Amino acid sequence: MPHKQVLLREDIDNLGARGEIVRVKAGYARNYLLPRKLAVEATANNVRQIQGERAALVKREAKERSSADTQADQLRNLTLKFERKVGEAGVLYGSVTSMDIAQALKDQGYEIDRRRIVLREPIKRFGNYAVPLRLHRDVTVELPVNVLGEGGVEVKVEAPEAEEAGAVAAPPAPEPVGTSAAKEPTEIVTSAGTTEDGSAAGD
Repeated sequence: MPHKQVLLREDIDNLGARGEIVRVKAGYARNYLLPRKLAVEATANNVRQIQGERAALVKREAKERSSADTQADQLRNLTLKFERKVGEAGVLYGSVTSMDIAQALKDQGYEIDRRRIVLREPIKRFGNYAVPLRLHRDVTVELPVNVLGEGGVEVKVEAPEAEEAGAVAAPPAPEPVGTSAAKEPTEIVTSAGTTEDGSAAGD
């Protein structure tokens, strides 16, 4: 299959960083990278242009990293709590999805793209979870997420079952990830409608 070299305009997971020249399949470049302006063809003119923009890119990168670090420090003081109806064996009626988490964060003033919420599949069991948020390619923070029964009742489930939800199961009383914070963690309680089949909007 033919390949071509492209110059990345943005960071692409598992491919490269902004400003790098990488070799990819021609179809991937033609159908995805180039139309979305994530990359340009690695021609001599484009390479010269990027080199001329490098100082601005370095400045932009430093600003994004600083913003991600600040946001990570704030999120370490946050705990999200979701209430759901109880099914058999601790299974939820409904689920907690990356969209639910993104909305709960937005309600607190944090605009986090749900694609940065590393949740392999919706949470479908009660328990405590540490959900990774990838704020920057070098900055990831684990967000405590507690899934409770209606009325804030803690539902006991076995740890292996909780882990099946796709997030990392946290200890029963998780400490904030990273450096210790001076103030008490903020707790957010959300509620949602029920679905008999356990489905919900998400990734």
